[in-house]
This record gives sequence, structure tokens and C-alpha cells, in this order.
Amino acid sequence: MKTSMIERFGLESIPQDKKTTSWKEYFIIQLAFSVNSGNFLVPALAVVQGGLPFYAAFLSTVSGAFLAFFCVSMLSLPGSRYGLPAQYVLRSVLGKKLSMRVASPVRTLTSLYWFSVQTIGGTLVVTSMIKKLTGASIPFIPVALGLALLMTALALVGFEAVKRASKWFIPILIAGQFILLALFLTGDQGGIVQHGTFSTGAFFFYGSLAFVQYISGVSAASDMTRYSVSPHQGFWGVLGGNMTGFIMTALLGGICASLYKGLNPFVTAGELTSSAFLLSIITISALVSMISINLSNAYTGGYSLLNALPHLSRIQSALLFSIAGVILSLFPQLVYGAEGFISLLGMLVVPLSAIIVSDFLLLRKGRLHEHDLAHLAAGTTGTNKTAIYVMVVGIALYALLPDYLSPGFLSFFFTGALYFFVNRIQKEKASITHQAG
Repeated sequence: MKTSMIERFGLESIPQDKKTTSWKEYFIIQLAFSVNSGNFLVPALAVVQGGLPFYAAFLSTVSGAFLAFFCVSMLSLPGSRYGLPAQYVLRSVLGKKLSMRVASPVRTLTSLYWFSVQTIGGTLVVTSMIKKLTGASIPFIPVALGLALLMTALALVGFEAVKRASKWFIPILIAGQFILLALFLTGDQGGIVQHGTFSTGAFFFYGSLAFVQYISGVSAASDMTRYSVSPHQGFWGVLGGNMTGFIMTALLGGICASLYKGLNPFVTAGELTSSAFLLSIITISALVSMISINLSNAYTGGYSLLNALPHLSRIQSALLFSIAGVILSLFPQLVYGAEGFISLLGMLVVPLSAIIVSDFLLLRKGRLHEHDLAHLAAGTTGTNKTAIYVMVVGIALYALLPDYLSPGFLSFFFTGALYFFVNRIQKEKASITHQAG
């Protein structure tokens, strides 16, 4: 591999002549990221556990996802405007200490966890499908190791590898989705949807779950759009790709749940056919979808680690993340045993995301000012004490609210509103004091 192919830009701004990625390319990248097994889950749960009819489950989750993806797309603007990575930009929002010591480690750990979970899940799908096709049992560790090394190698190369891989994957992903749909509509159920009962509470609850699932993307959105031709192209490419991908997966997840009560369309479709050809396509599609989302996990996780440990280079941080990801992917028991720990990290992610959205969209009107960029360059962004205090309140609210009230959704909006009004009050007091002086 030529060293010139490897992305070396770290926390510094991307040169203008490198910003050549169009909205169409971002659309393809985000579409490839969005078509994955994790996106099937909430729409399917809305039908199976929530008892919603298909149309309600679809509209509910698509609405929640749209709100989240809109915020994510807005937070991609610092990347396309200033060429800076997301976690580094957050120093100007959260303050240097909160960004480096809390936000970046949390983002790194969650990316690492989901990288490992996706790799383990993909390995299990591959080994089970191969056994169904050939009758041969393949050891878990060699397959997991091979997949993890492939994905971390692509992420190590950087943005160009992610962009090229996404273009290669899209035809396979789309073909796989059409095969899944055809199998569902022609299977034993004969396309007869089992009708649920509409409930306003369930509609709101599962919409809020979809929102909470994707809102954490605000802390990584700028990583991808640093190479955008313009802010508008980055924004619309990210929003369009994310929404199109989610609509596709919500459609399949909802249909699968309505017809067969299944939560994973890849698994359900595999049970509906004995064709070696179709099973091979389903397996390849599932594998490619896992690789796509893990490219995002590894790429953005490496940048989060770089912001926490800025003395490293981008290559060093990507290597360190890759080594940890490969090791964890070989120990399913360790990863699944960490679910409680990851749930605790989720209590930090939601309030942090709320503060980021409130600060950048409402207080800064979607832009960083010259003095913000100057403080970033000088490393003098200080400590945002208001963000720390409000985050503690948001965490407490998240922990105290019962599950049926969707604590993630309510704590997000309460935390964001509290942060906004506290800052407005502080600004008014400062203005009055200045005038009095």
C-alpha cells in the first residue's frame, strides 16, 4: 500500500484543494452506512412489541429519525466550512477539558463497542450461513479476525478508502434489499400483513427511540464532511443519504415484523429460502452492510481518540483504535458482558448531544465565529462550566425517568432547553453589568 494513499490529516484543517467530494458521493457514503442490521431493530420492535400497524411504525420511526438526522446534518457544517474534525470543533462548544476528557473518550468507547458488536454479529451470520449452505462448521476466531482486520485496514487508509468502498458496496446492498422484499412478499404469509392497533403513546415512544438512536451522530458528523465541495453539498448529501437508507431499512424491518414477527430481516429471509444462490446473496449483503457501518465506527472512533490524545498522529490513533477493536472482536463474552457499562455511557451521550445541538444551532446560529476559531487554534477554549452543570442535571433526569416515558428523548429536550435558557440569562446579566459599569 502506498503511503501517499493513507490519510494523514489529523486535527488540522483540510486544505481547500482537497475539498472535492460532492453531495452525490456523500449521499452514497451515508446510504451505505445506513443500510445495516441495527437500523431494522426499532421499526421492527414498534410492530412486535409496540403493537403498532405497519404504517404507524414506519411513520413513527421515520419521523424520529428525520429529526435526529437533521441535527446531525447541521452539525456536519463545521466540517465542510472549516475542514475540522467533529470532536476538535466541540472544544469550542463544550470547552477543551469537557471535550477531551469526557466527550471524546465516551465517543471512542461507544464506537469501539459497536464496532466489536457488529463484527461479532457479522461473523455469526457468515458462519451460520456457510454451515447451512455446505454443512461445514467454520471456527469463529479466524472469521472474526479476518473481518476486523479488513475493516480497520480500510479505516486506517482514511476517507478515500471509505468513499471508494461505499461506491462498491451500494449495488450489493440495494440488490440484497430487493431480494429480502421479494422473499417477504412471496413467502408463507403471502404478503398478508398482521394488523396492529394504533396507539398515540406507542407512536411517540418508538419515534423517540429512533431519535435517540441517531442523535449521538452530532458528535461525529464533521469528520466525514471535511472534504465537501461546499457546506450545502455536505449537508444535503448527509441528510439525503441517511434518510434514504433509513426509509429502506424501516420499510423492510416493518414488513418483516408485520408478516413474520421477525426482528432481523436477514435472518428471517434466510429461513424462507433453500436456494443456495439467494442465501449467498443474503449472506454477502448482510456482510457488506456490517462492513459499511463499521467503516464509520472505526473512522470516527479514531478521530475521537485523536482529540483525547492529541500528541498522537491520525495514523497512530487509528492504529490504536484498530488494535483494540480487533482484540475485542475476538471475545464475544467480554463485549456482551459490557452492555451495562455501555448503557451508562448512553446516559452521558444524550445530555452531551443535547448541549451540542443547543449551543451550535440555537446560541451560535449554526456558525463558529472568528474568535472561536482563534481560541481553537491557540488551545484556549477553556472550560464550559455551564455545560458541565447542565449535563449533570440531564444525566440525573435520564436516570430518574421510567422507561415508558422515553427518558432519552425527554432528557434530551429538557437538557437542551435548560442549557439555552441558562446561557441567555447569563448573557443578559453580563449585558446589564456591563451597562451599569
